[in-house]
Amino acid sequence: MTTGVAALWSARHSLRILVKRDLAVKYQQSVLGYLWSLIEPLGMGLIYWFVFGVLYSGATRRHLGDAAGSYPLFLITGIFAWMWASSALSEATNALTGQARLITTMNVPRQVFPIGRVTGRFAEYAAGLPILIGIAVIYGAHGKIHPGWTLLALPLAVAVQFVLLAGIALLLSALNVLMRDIERFMRLIIRVLFYATPIIYPLALVRDSGMPTWVKVGYELNPLVGIFQLHHSIWYPDEFPDARLLTVTVTGSLLVLAVGWWAFRRLEPAVLKEL
Repeated sequence: MTTGVAALWSARHSLRILVKRDLAVKYQQSVLGYLWSLIEPLGMGLIYWFVFGVLYSGATRRHLGDAAGSYPLFLITGIFAWMWASSALSEATNALTGQARLITTMNVPRQVFPIGRVTGRFAEYAAGLPILIGIAVIYGAHGKIHPGWTLLALPLAVAVQFVLLAGIALLLSALNVLMRDIERFMRLIIRVLFYATPIIYPLALVRDSGMPTWVKVGYELNPLVGIFQLHHSIWYPDEFPDARLLTVTVTGSLLVLAVGWWAFRRLEPAVLKEL
């Protein structure tokens, strides 16, 4: 794996070209272009704010605590990070099948193609950070949030999420070449993950629920739980994951990357034959 990472680093210029090409193709016939990467999460945030911040405001305030007064920021923070995750996972499935000619002609490590999809969606996430920071400044000026040292959670959250998504992308892209049902299956999984991760609701809502202990433990084994806690903790220090959850998140993400990389290398001959 160390050798593979070194080879991938040596192909970083090819990776950058592929990412720029994917972004250009994605928005070439769009009037608003990159603005769509901002409009979609903002629109989703508005819908969920209306449902949980207006219609069910009482329940929301009970579990959000100090974050209740700035619930739109809580929502947008989670949804921006989720758009990166969901887009990367959905596009990773056809990262190889959709670029068969390039894969068989370019002399670069094949991991470049699924990781390129993750990198491209990260670029869209990064484009929305100024909007997110602007909203946080507004709430901070009104004294509704009090961020501190946990502002440093942003690079940690991004790094861990990138590691997790890269591992999943490597695994899914290879499997989808051999089993085309993977792409359809992931559509369902992505919908489930959205509600099985503390994106639009706080983790305290799950921990304080009456669900069996084993369900709560299994819920927190999902690395995305700790990742989104890190994202929320940027503005809400109380949301920073405890040592156990942070350990599970980092260890789980690294394990997924190792498994994804190993599986990709083992399946690569069969994948190339199929392509």
